[in-house]
Amino acid sequence: MSVSYKDYYKLLGVERTTKAEDISKAYKKLARKYHPDLNPGDKQAEDKFKEINEAHEVLKDPEKRKLYDQLGPNWQHGQQFQGEPGFENVHFTFGGKSFDGSGFSDFFDTLFGGAGGAQFGGQGGSPFGGQAGGRGAQFGPDPFGGFSSRPRRGRDVEAELPLTLEEIQKGGSRTVSIQGSQGPKTLEVNVPAGIREGAKLRLAGQGDPAPGGTAGDLFLRVRYLPHAVFKVDGENLQCDLALAPWEAVLGAKVEVPTLEGHVEMQIPAGSSSGRKFRLRGKGLGATGKRGDLLARVMIKTPAQLSDAERELWQKLAETSAFQARA
Repeated sequence: MSVSYKDYYKLLGVERTTKAEDISKAYKKLARKYHPDLNPGDKQAEDKFKEINEAHEVLKDPEKRKLYDQLGPNWQHGQQFQGEPGFENVHFTFGGKSFDGSGFSDFFDTLFGGAGGAQFGGQGGSPFGGQAGGRGAQFGPDPFGGFSSRPRRGRDVEAELPLTLEEIQKGGSRTVSIQGSQGPKTLEVNVPAGIREGAKLRLAGQGDPAPGGTAGDLFLRVRYLPHAVFKVDGENLQCDLALAPWEAVLGAKVEVPTLEGHVEMQIPAGSSSGRKFRLRGKGLGATGKRGDLLARVMIKTPAQLSDAERELWQKLAETSAFQARA
């Protein structure tokens, strides 16, 4: 098998005389650019990320760098390519795929005898996360140089949870279907009664998984669905209460809608449009801490009149002393 020489300096965009700290800076910049978490499904970015990790693995280590510089393009004519102590049985993981041996290129494998040295995190929760454990030690590429032994964790996921006002006020268990990275799944979530819009419900371990690690969390952000009758104002509800002209003038006992059904309310005589009546404890919120329902009077007039009705209205207009614009 033909194995080609890899110019690690060129891969990191540095000169052969570049100091180790500047090599690490160049690596961190490229790692952020090509990390698989930031380029999902991009095979070229994944390959590039693998190459710059390989280059950094060599150039950050004084002994490996010295050997690499000594052999250079003529590496095939070197005499000894045995592995370094402590690198004989290391496994390499990248993007959820595990490789025996170095996991790096054939050039690296031949030059350093399988000195892969670490397992790289792929789809972790942090863009540079990792997890210890599994076959051999697992690490994540640290954007601040070297490798990190922080536990590897899947991404947290956020989704909307649309609920009707009736569901909000009643609370209780709800079944939700979520389209995750692993496909659709159905979950049970407990909704506290009267929960505020925008609040988040946390479902531990229901986020994106991490190969060899733990799954992230799922956060469901509550969204109130529009209601045909009520408008929301904090913990209070508002609705319009339609009255006939004679109900507003003479007073009447009418039914007012609430989230739990209709209740009767006595409308006093002489109630004008825009007047609000408060039903305490009929809004949103936890038991004992609910807001109020504000019912606004809206006087409605008949669009069509019979001859008899028109005659009565005409008589009222002629006999009434009421001045609406006085």
